[in-house]
Amino acid sequence: MTRSNSHHDCVTRRHFLTTSSLVLAGTALTAALPLMAQQAPASAGAADPRLIEDLIAANRILYNEGIVDGYGHVSIRHNRNPNRYLLARSLAPELVTADDLIEYDLDSNPVNLRGRDQYSERYIHGEIYKARPDVNSVVHNHSPAVVPFGVSSVQMRPVYHMAGFLGDGIPIFDIRKSSGMTEMLIRTPDRGRALAQALGNEPAVLMRGHGVAVVGPAVRFAVGRSIYLELNARVQLQSIGLGGNVTYLDPEEAKAVMDAGENRSYDRPWEMWKRKAMGK
Repeated sequence: MTRSNSHHDCVTRRHFLTTSSLVLAGTALTAALPLMAQQAPASAGAADPRLIEDLIAANRILYNEGIVDGYGHVSIRHNRNPNRYLLARSLAPELVTADDLIEYDLDSNPVNLRGRDQYSERYIHGEIYKARPDVNSVVHNHSPAVVPFGVSSVQMRPVYHMAGFLGDGIPIFDIRKSSGMTEMLIRTPDRGRALAQALGNEPAVLMRGHGVAVVGPAVRFAVGRSIYLELNARVQLQSIGLGGNVTYLDPEEAKAVMDAGENRSYDRPWEMWKRKAMGK
């Protein structure tokens, strides 16, 4: 081999190695881009300790009052940033502690997941918070006496003053209308948006063959409404079972209940529920 040929081969090999390195580096960068895009959103910082305490209590209260069992969940909007909310990891509500709480953005991306399992239906919360700036707490449950009204033509209506928040009735969300045949769960943002749209400006929305989503301006409202929604459903079923005509609250009466402060913001029963659920 002549010196010129040897020199040419060396140059060619260096060019090949340099080009290959650049290609590999580019491929690695391209592969890393989705991971970079999936970085956790920024935290809003530490939430008010009283808010954390109430969220933990809410989980326990809902279990203690028979509204949830091993399934169901409750969230609160973060007090330091309305575009963040707090929800437990995937866990039975009665077992939730402060260490189980995960911070989310409104797209339901976790801020501080740390390898913990998530509720698949967290999109119920994020999409409702997006659609309803007035809402600061969301409860999702499978309240047993409420479920029949989501599959029946009989409308749930308030039969006594503690359920005045129902007004003249609440809407029903049928997941088939927006998503076709599914496993009935709100496991995607699109399904969450459809549910939030069905909720509209109401305090709750029935979920056909599934349960209910209940909202409120504070966690005690969302919890209180969930409890009295279940009680109203029982009383309405009993009233219908007696036969004859049922006299429901007139929408004007229901409005008067709300104007009077909606059961005094549930302050009195909240302390009782909380003490009983927390063992204090």
